[in-house]
Amino acid sequence: MDEITAEYAVADLLPPAELKVLAHVSVGAKTDLGRVRENNEDKFEFYIPDDELILASRGQVFVVCDGMGGHAAGQIASELACKTFIDVYLSHPGSDPKEALSTAIHAANRWVFLTARSNVARKDMGTTLSALVLLQDKAYCVQVGDSRIYRLRAGELTQITQDHTFVNELVRAGTITPEEAINHPRKNVITRAVGVEEIVAPDFFEFDIVEGDTYFLCSDGVMNHVDDDNILQILSANGPAAAAWKIVGQALLGGGSDNTTAVVLKVNRLEIRD
Repeated sequence: MDEITAEYAVADLLPPAELKVLAHVSVGAKTDLGRVRENNEDKFEFYIPDDELILASRGQVFVVCDGMGGHAAGQIASELACKTFIDVYLSHPGSDPKEALSTAIHAANRWVFLTARSNVARKDMGTTLSALVLLQDKAYCVQVGDSRIYRLRAGELTQITQDHTFVNELVRAGTITPEEAINHPRKNVITRAVGVEEIVAPDFFEFDIVEGDTYFLCSDGVMNHVDDDNILQILSANGPAAAAWKIVGQALLGGGSDNTTAVVLKVNRLEIRD
């Protein structure tokens, strides 16, 4: 099957839009194989356009995927989902960013789903997908699986996304406590993934951007070994590049039981244009 390559010269496809607010960001990212896995099934991408029309209508895009399926299938799934999502989102001709995000996540799901069924060795492959878009003065998130998006604002760390896991569903139902979930034998069983079924049900989030916000996207290789208090401490004391490297380093020191990916971005300034 031919590989999809994202085409970013898409300004002619987009509806007219005026750039009224621009988030100036700094970004750091790090991914690592870990100490157990033989290949890295994590994938991250981000795209910060130079073209003001793309910035005005699509914003800045950040994605983390964590593939599954074994025999390199997970790596293929995360690559396909990540690139398809960004390509379709940026190229979407509509003016509603939420519609563009929805189209993009469903396109990524269908591409992985069809690819899995074209090769028996990949029949069980799928991937998480967590994406953040900074557009004008708004942030939009789309989520499938258990990779996470956090926000650090005014010294408070908030998990924006909800894990699509068996254990998290038990916690939300009040069946077990968050403390019991930490060591639950099924804590890594996810209930939703991109490409596993023909239809996917993503979560969407929307909120205002505030100058000074720090956002953190990560795969579950981080959460296996680095708790929220440690994440808060590292994000608060370091810039994006150092924070990403230190968080991944902490996950490796804790055991490195899975591939580990961290993407950190800080909103240094919100430029308001008259």
